[in-house]
Amino acid sequence: MQVERICVVGLGLMGGSLALALRLARRLAIPQRPFHLTIVDTNPKTRAAAGRIADFVSDDLALGVEKADLIVLATPVRTIVNVLNQLPRLRPDGCLVLDLGSSKTDICQAMDNLTANFQAIGGHPMCGKEVAGFGAATPDMFRQHTFILCPTQRTTPHMETVAHQLVADLGANPLVLPPTLHDNMVAVVSHLPYMVATALMRNAASLDDDRLWPVSSSGFRDTSRVSGTDPQMMLDILLTNKTAVLQQIAHYQSQLGEVAALIEANDEEKLMAWLTETQEAYWAYREAKRDI
Repeated sequence: MQVERICVVGLGLMGGSLALALRLARRLAIPQRPFHLTIVDTNPKTRAAAGRIADFVSDDLALGVEKADLIVLATPVRTIVNVLNQLPRLRPDGCLVLDLGSSKTDICQAMDNLTANFQAIGGHPMCGKEVAGFGAATPDMFRQHTFILCPTQRTTPHMETVAHQLVADLGANPLVLPPTLHDNMVAVVSHLPYMVATALMRNAASLDDDRLWPVSSSGFRDTSRVSGTDPQMMLDILLTNKTAVLQQIAHYQSQLGEVAALIEANDEEKLMAWLTETQEAYWAYREAKRDI
């Protein structure tokens, strides 16, 4: 990577995993590439833990970014936008900027508004866990997963080169998408599944019967898993990708309405066809994932 000083703002699951992966990649690099890692985080416990991987740790954003060649923003989406709006004042000389936010339109618009001495590209690694925080971070989090890159008006050839090298260092697979298309796609495969899982968990919890959890098995566990995701992160995602999320919720409701009508009508033939088509779509999805 053609940068020597990297600042990661937000050392949660994603930012922490990125920092760990980059530190490992640099240790294995032959010859070793220069690498100075700064961490900015508001949580004192996180800052204390970050001392084992970082060269400099601070809760002061201005101090953390002042010498960075590359700033990686790994906070909730609306905080990323807020930091982007501050950068022209904090870094009047400009620098390279990448983010890890899970919705991209608002972030990429804020990147477009950066002054011309900045180079910036939107990013979103398509991986994660239902648990949050640096304690859950691992250096292999991104390995073999898709890492989406969304070019902006501030994306230069140099910024693209740096971003692709970073993705390679993480062991991830780059995929370039426009911000709006990204948001529409992740609304289907990421944000709607979260809403489905939360509705399922709330539905089960509303029964208020302690005997229910021993009855539950792997199907409930797997389907409800992402309802454990950090609420603050998801709040920002849902509000910054509202239009696409609402469209997918409406479409999902229509799917439920369709199958409910078939069950109500005891239409065995059409219900069997509906279930079979769904199973075929699932196995096509699994086959496609094997090829990636």
